[in-house]
Amino acid sequence: MSDPVKQTVELGPQWPTIDPFLFCAHHDDAYPAGEANLGPDPELLEGREIGMDFEGRDGWRMYHGQTVPGFPPHPHRGFETVTYVRKGIIDHADSLGAAARFGRGDVQWLTAGKGIQHSEMFPLLDPDGPNPLELFQIWLNLPSADKMVEPNFTMLWDDEIPKLTADGVEVTVIAGVLPGADAPPSPPPASYASHAESDLGIWHVVLSPGASWTLPAATGRETVRTLYVFDGAGALRITGHDADLGRDTGVVVDSQVDVSLSSEAGVEVLVLQGRPLGEPVARYGPFVMTTKAQIQEAFDDYQRTRFGGWPWADDDPVHPVDQPRFARHADGRVEERVHEVPGTS
Repeated sequence: MSDPVKQTVELGPQWPTIDPFLFCAHHDDAYPAGEANLGPDPELLEGREIGMDFEGRDGWRMYHGQTVPGFPPHPHRGFETVTYVRKGIIDHADSLGAAARFGRGDVQWLTAGKGIQHSEMFPLLDPDGPNPLELFQIWLNLPSADKMVEPNFTMLWDDEIPKLTADGVEVTVIAGVLPGADAPPSPPPASYASHAESDLGIWHVVLSPGASWTLPAATGRETVRTLYVFDGAGALRITGHDADLGRDTGVVVDSQVDVSLSSEAGVEVLVLQGRPLGEPVARYGPFVMTTKAQIQEAFDDYQRTRFGGWPWADDDPVHPVDQPRFARHADGRVEERVHEVPGTS
């Protein structure tokens, strides 16, 4: 049997990705109890570089937040963000006037297209106990022909995202066709994931101790498939590979064969796959285009229009503590979820 593993890499705060993916970050923060302003106790902020706090002191970060952790308004153009929240809550606001509170298994899929500003704040809703937050943010490139589409955000709610379950195995199917699982909700219409030839998949695999599962071969001959081992008490074993793969390891595997996965002590894996776009990438900060001239145009457009401006009174808007998960779209359409008591799952 030939070795299905083609390459392994160690994972840092930002994981290396392969076309059509641009970026993947795993945020895992053990936030403390929240104050009335939904931020941490001000005494806990002493000694931090507020506005640029990425140190991970005490197991959590304020990122660019001043009072509430998170990312105040920032622009994007030319790609998509896929934000999968495993624990905790995110409050979203954007330059289109859309807003949302989501988390606890939900996914937000944002097509930046020709330009959008948005904020992503992490309110600490529980005043009496910890407020853990764990999320993945994945940047997915847009084809050059679609880089200037109208911006759009789509919510994929936890109860609508299919899960394939077997003995000791659970696979959350965020995007892409996975044999044996129900089809996931549709991605935004202009997304590369909406193209049948993209063969794009985003799957979260949990193997309990002693469990095994076979990842079926991809349908596309040019599909690139990467597995990221990010959590669990054990290591990932891939049949045909001569070494177990520990936590914080990325693995590019042969997408044209079935890959048998197992773990003696239990492991969690994120799978990203897709057919490369094969197009030039010009990238600077929050803009991803095809040419350097388009990057300069993006900066010029943002300075002139602010991509629609910022229709919110605050730079770091958060919703009331008792606000259930919801999404209010730019066209006024509202999606609401079941009410929850802050601090509960």
